[in-house]
Amino acid sequence: MITETGKVVAVTGEHAWVQTIRTSACQSCAARNGCGQKVLASASGGRANQVLVVNSVNARVGEEVTLGIDEGALLGASLLVYALPLLLMVVASVLGHYLSGGSDFAAMSGAVAGLASGFLASRQIQCRNTGNYEPMLLRVNRIPAGVVSPPDSLT
Repeated sequence: MITETGKVVAVTGEHAWVQTIRTSACQSCAARNGCGQKVLASASGGRANQVLVVNSVNARVGEEVTLGIDEGALLGASLLVYALPLLLMVVASVLGHYLSGGSDFAAMSGAVAGLASGFLASRQIQCRNTGNYEPMLLRVNRIPAGVVSPPDSLT
């Protein structure tokens, strides 16, 4: 399970908006120089991201919570979004080249059609498996008795 802490900023019905900032994890990661997440965090200036999740732990606004997503779900979603369109692009390009007798235009047209169909197929598969790729609230991080939490301006 991959986890991240965040703060509940809004609760609407059975869902909660959780605000997270990933830059803190990037500083201690061994792969920080070659990671796309660090690039995205630096491009956004370390701004917070907000995620809508099912409020399964009855978290309230202002509470710190832990979000989690299964590694298998993350891997499956990555393969679905990246590998499927690329695989269909290559297969359609080879088929276009082969069926046309060696035409480069047919190969390029096949590549574009394969990539587009890969994106459409991944979107259809994702829509059918909506709940499988979403993060979930694991727990509310309670502050132990006797510990005074710092004001929001210091965190």
